[in-house]
Amino acid sequence: MVDVFEVAKIIVERIKTHYPQDVAIVGYYGSYLQGRATERSDLDFFFIPATVRGREVELQFIIEGISFDFWPIPWDRAERIAAFEEWNTTIIADCELLYVRSPDDLARFMGLRETIAALGNSSNTLKLVQQAETALGNCLISLAKLRLPASPGDLSYCRVQAHEIVTSLFESFCFLNQVYYTRGWGHYREQVRQLPIKPAQLEQHVDTIMFSRSRDDILFACEQLIADTLSLISERRASVEGARSYRDRMKGYYEEERGLMNKLLTACEKGHYETAFFVAIGVQDGLARMLYSAEKGSWPSSLDSGEYRTYYEQFGYPDLIALLNPIDFEPLRLAVLSLIEKLEKHLKSEGVPLNQFDSVAQFKSFVLSCS
Repeated sequence: MVDVFEVAKIIVERIKTHYPQDVAIVGYYGSYLQGRATERSDLDFFFIPATVRGREVELQFIIEGISFDFWPIPWDRAERIAAFEEWNTTIIADCELLYVRSPDDLARFMGLRETIAALGNSSNTLKLVQQAETALGNCLISLAKLRLPASPGDLSYCRVQAHEIVTSLFESFCFLNQVYYTRGWGHYREQVRQLPIKPAQLEQHVDTIMFSRSRDDILFACEQLIADTLSLISERRASVEGARSYRDRMKGYYEEERGLMNKLLTACEKGHYETAFFVAIGVQDGLARMLYSAEKGSWPSSLDSGEYRTYYEQFGYPDLIALLNPIDFEPLRLAVLSLIEKLEKHLKSEGVPLNQFDSVAQFKSFVLSCS
């Protein structure tokens, strides 16, 4: 059995001799740290380069049939890992250090662990829910590939896409529960079983994905898991949304958006349907999202299926999109004028300041008063 720590010692001695100022941290994690190593286990080790030259110590090699990958994690990536922007947080949280260049490097590294320790706090819940949404969004790409008419019908292709879906779902679960996994391939399920937030039929559907030889059954299991996870994310998001605030979230919005509304009026007057089409949809959808944000205290989910439009409809804003007509632009033009009037009144009633001036002289006075 290869003495992996003797291997690590050789690499660290090389760093001390030839790269003493170029490598900040060397650490190891995984099976040897957790006491689960087998005779075929390599040493999972990494380094944080301190300079560009430090990247030169990266090395992949094989000793007695055991592969080793001494790989770099730049400081900025280590910070992303510590912030749960990647889901291999255990590398930073649980590693054992083999080499540290300086006390400052050690303090910086321990600061990353403090960041990880704080990620279970409620103040980070919304951020991690959003990352769970991003992970689930990746599932939709693989699901779409499976559903395409031209999608290969063989089982191998189906399993590849299902594998992508399950992997992204496991990632989503760790974000939803504000935890990180300490073990990798082949051990996610046993860790997910301990999580409070997970689909009720998770085991059944994952078994179908892993063992079934029916493409239709695998596709159905993927669809159900995605739908169930989306529901969990929506519930979690609803429980942590921020405070209602128009002044904070819509200050300056109208002044900027008025330019698009003017463009839409001009398109209506000139009968330019293509401009009207794109601008009308952009204005209506953008305002719907802003109203949701002001009311709910957070931006609509990237997986929102249109629920964010509720407030736009509730407040009686005109449906510009439904009025798009290449033959008759007048109803749309009148609707835009109505929208401008309604939005101004709405924002003023919510205490949102509007910087509108009747003349350049009036604007000049305003600017001078702000000096």
